[in-house]
Amino acid sequence: MLMRGFLQIFSYLLYPLFIPVYATLIYILFAGNYMHSREIYLIFLQVLILTVLLPSCIYFLLRSQGYVKSKLLKDRKERVVPLTIYCLLLLMLIQYSFAGFNVPELYYFFMGLLISNAAALLLALTGYKASLHMLAASAFTLFIISLSVYFHIRLVWIIALFVLLCGFVGSSRLQAKAHNGYELILGSLIGILPQVGLWFIWLLK
Repeated sequence: MLMRGFLQIFSYLLYPLFIPVYATLIYILFAGNYMHSREIYLIFLQVLILTVLLPSCIYFLLRSQGYVKSKLLKDRKERVVPLTIYCLLLLMLIQYSFAGFNVPELYYFFMGLLISNAAALLLALTGYKASLHMLAASAFTLFIISLSVYFHIRLVWIIALFVLLCGFVGSSRLQAKAHNGYELILGSLIGILPQVGLWFIWLLK
């Protein structure tokens, strides 16, 4: 019982909707000195609104209308509408919110996140389910690796910590019986592959 509670903490801390905000904060931590304070506030506010506040409001609206039953979205059919809306919000963030800022690191991270969520949506439409927790956590871990390479900063211990946290998140999803091992691996892959693929456009060119 104690172990289950311990693992659930990581499931809540690394909830998929929080990951874009975490990524933005860690980016500001590394690149904030090269940005105006106004840009920092605008970027953070837009990310917060479009990836946390609006999706949360939409979730409660969908739940009140009976489209979803819980925030876990255990049923594959329940995932279609929320994931479609979330993909549209990510697209809006990429196309309009980042248009006036020179933030390639965030731009390509969110582009990868959009591709990952679009893949999760496609899987839901075809009758498969991938772990959104593992998708988000693995994408975030790859983003930290990207920042380490881009800014030439040794973040070995931080990267190792987040790899460990990904393991805790996966264990928590298994413990809660929200996913099986196949769905966890699938979520991890569709979180990792778009980020790695986009490296060849901005990081390794």
